[in-house]
Amino acid sequence: MMIDKMAMVDTNCIGENTLIKSFAVINKEVIIGSNVIIHPHVTIEAGVVIGNNVEIFPGAYIGKPPKGAGAVARKIEYEQKVKIGDNCVIGPNAIIYSDVIIGCNTLIGDNASIREQVIIGDFCIVSRSVTINYNTSIGNRTKIMDMTHITGNCQIGDDVFISVLVATTNDRAIGQSGYAEEKVIGPNIGNGVAIGASANILPGVSIGEGSVVAASAVVSKDVLPRKMVAGNPARVIKSLDGGGEI
Repeated sequence: MMIDKMAMVDTNCIGENTLIKSFAVINKEVIIGSNVIIHPHVTIEAGVVIGNNVEIFPGAYIGKPPKGAGAVARKIEYEQKVKIGDNCVIGPNAIIYSDVIIGCNTLIGDNASIREQVIIGDFCIVSRSVTINYNTSIGNRTKIMDMTHITGNCQIGDDVFISVLVATTNDRAIGQSGYAEEKVIGPNIGNGVAIGASANILPGVSIGEGSVVAASAVVSKDVLPRKMVAGNPARVIKSLDGGGEI
């Protein structure tokens, strides 16, 4: 391994052929695999485990403790741990909070933000400036494109494609009734769903497996499997199981 003399490294759990560049800050109780590259100005907090062949670009912050500053209505709960799987890439200035698990071969794009209690599967893309809020699960091979917001308490399946500028929300009271766990519920997006650019998926909505949401659609009700919906509010315009247009 090679550690630049200007890096601050407080862990000895570092694998072979790992490179840590200048001004990186790596705290105690961090485990780093083999063939890892950590670029300048990366900060890694205690409790982080980094797999083999991972590359972390400048300015990324891994294991950031979530803080509410007294302004957040919900109680913030988390464990001081992060796991990043083998062959991942973490882009410049990405922020990964504590209590996050990222599978293998996953790309986290520049300026992405991933909050606590999030699980992301294998072979995923979380693209540039995507925000993923708390207590959210994302399946394998799912792609979330630039500037999309994934709300808290959201479930996203395998093989999902979510285009740019998509908004998901979890509170039909729009913050006017405080935080109640049983009422603040994000969308449930099934396996193989595709969501077009600038779509808006409202709280508690379920989108069935294999469905397509057209660009700019506002989805306010559940979508059955293998349907295409469009418009505001979104309506079924086509069946994708051979039934033709509606």
